[in-house]
Amino acid sequence: MEAEAETADPTRAVRLFTLAAAMRADGLGMGWIHFRVNAKQLHNAIRRRLADDEAIDLASKGAIATLRRMVEEARPLRTNFAALATESSTAIRQFLAMAQILKHIDADAPIRMLVAECEQPATVLAALYFAKLFGVEDKVDVSPLFETETALEHGGRFLDALLAEPAYRAYARTRGRVAVQTGFSDAGRFVGQVPAALAIERLQGRLAEAMAANGLSDIAALVFNTHGESMGRGAHPASFRDRLEWPLSPWARRRFARAGVRLEPEVSFQGGDGYLFFATPELALATLTRIAELRPAETDLAAPADPFYHRTDISLDFYRAVKEHQGDHLASRTYARAVTAFGLGLLNPTGSRVSRRQSDINADREMSLRQIRAIPHNAILQQLGYPVNVIAGIGSAADSNREEIAALLTDSPRGSQILRLVRSANALASIKTVAAFGELFNSAYWASRTYRGTEDHLAGSCAALAEYLVGDDRTGVFRRLASRLRIDAIKLHRLTDLLPDEAPSEAREHVRRRIGVLQALRLALLQHMFLKAVAVPAFSRANDISRRDVIEMVMTLRVEEALAQLRRAFPVRIPGPRDFPLDEPSDYPDGGEEGYGAIERDFMTPIARAQELSLRISTAIANEFGAHG
Repeated sequence: MEAEAETADPTRAVRLFTLAAAMRADGLGMGWIHFRVNAKQLHNAIRRRLADDEAIDLASKGAIATLRRMVEEARPLRTNFAALATESSTAIRQFLAMAQILKHIDADAPIRMLVAECEQPATVLAALYFAKLFGVEDKVDVSPLFETETALEHGGRFLDALLAEPAYRAYARTRGRVAVQTGFSDAGRFVGQVPAALAIERLQGRLAEAMAANGLSDIAALVFNTHGESMGRGAHPASFRDRLEWPLSPWARRRFARAGVRLEPEVSFQGGDGYLFFATPELALATLTRIAELRPAETDLAAPADPFYHRTDISLDFYRAVKEHQGDHLASRTYARAVTAFGLGLLNPTGSRVSRRQSDINADREMSLRQIRAIPHNAILQQLGYPVNVIAGIGSAADSNREEIAALLTDSPRGSQILRLVRSANALASIKTVAAFGELFNSAYWASRTYRGTEDHLAGSCAALAEYLVGDDRTGVFRRLASRLRIDAIKLHRLTDLLPDEAPSEAREHVRRRIGVLQALRLALLQHMFLKAVAVPAFSRANDISRRDVIEMVMTLRVEEALAQLRRAFPVRIPGPRDFPLDEPSDYPDGGEEGYGAIERDFMTPIARAQELSLRISTAIANEFGAHG
């Protein structure tokens, strides 16, 4: 192709050279292939390869020695599609699939293997063993993901131990790079977005040090920062420069440059919101142009030093205080109960992975916060009106040393970047909305709602709700959470009063009012659903589901399940005489075969319609937070 281009006319030559360049860069497929495996899956798979009497603790030094020997002694095995079809282990199936891809589809394009929840160097050695066993070690980049709190906290020691292993160093030289991935979903949930970003950049700096210390400065560092597009999942909303620098800061890039390590930065554009950057040819060109213009793989060593990294007496204490504040929320039953009060009913179902880790048909009043995945957790915070994992703790962390922290954030590029993120989130936040959700469960509100005499037609339903909610804890939970957030927000406002504001307050207030209208409409819809649910006629208990269970399903917004149970109890159409081909006439039933059509019309359809409108409002609010899709 390239030889033909040499002698072709200019127009054809350009097309041929462009095609050849694309094939060299991307291989023969639509793009590079990423596999994902969990550390536990690798642990289970490696135990199958041990001798019957051999046990292994992958957290021990003995495991490193065992796996080092296994990697050295491994000899490639031949495989085919039959081996893939009959293999039951998820981790081993991944390697068998890689072998077939490299054999039959594209032998040149590299394959990335993401190892999730990777907290032990032995896990990476286990992956190397299987890569060598199936003959793919020279084409696969084993990439541990640092995202959990434990992985971020101990990631430096992890990298030191891993890069000290001769087997890993030999593998890295074969591939020409050390590959790692950092994630902002679980990190942002369990640590908070600001502490997560600061912990991740420290981890990246430790990688540069470990590579230099182990004689790997002559190969590249592939750092893939996986995050979503909204600010609650690691995407900075202020500008494209901030978006690229937030997960891989200039400070971290300078660490690689000073270590003499060539940096291969990668970043994700995920989901519907990520695709928006490439929705049209013009947008795609603009996006790629901005990336090329900002040169994320390069750094200016002559740039002025950022005081954020030199005044560690202030910045490190600030980081620890924010992280501790976020941790207090996560450990608090109040926070967990508020976030899970509506289950996942405020969210549209999206993605290929279930949002809830487990469920059953009974109307459980409480969910564990860990039953909800990181992305839905962040989305629920947006819907409740306050992105806790972005804002919370900043004001409290600065309260004891406000003037010095304000000066540092003003003078520091990284500090100013943190401030822009927090201000962007705060412009969309409303503590009053958090409190308002709790009032939906306030028995006193429902008992007194009809006192004025203007809603007498709702008197029975309001009284039933008031009685039903007498012992409900959710009003108190939301009030306590709102109080904690308000105290922290007052301290944040005291801090921001000392700082320059780059955005006009009029624009922020316009957005806040727009979200406020949406939230008010949804609160009215939820009240409408609750009133309809308690007004449904009583029905006999069936399949361990009672009328009370159905009411609780509606109140936790498990609306589809509730409606399914109601339609079983009150079918719209019941069998009639015409369903049976008999010659003998019958005058009964004389009321037709409409079944419970009135109940469907007066109760089920309004509840379903209200939930549909509520989810449309959820989409509008998510869009305001930059979470499109």
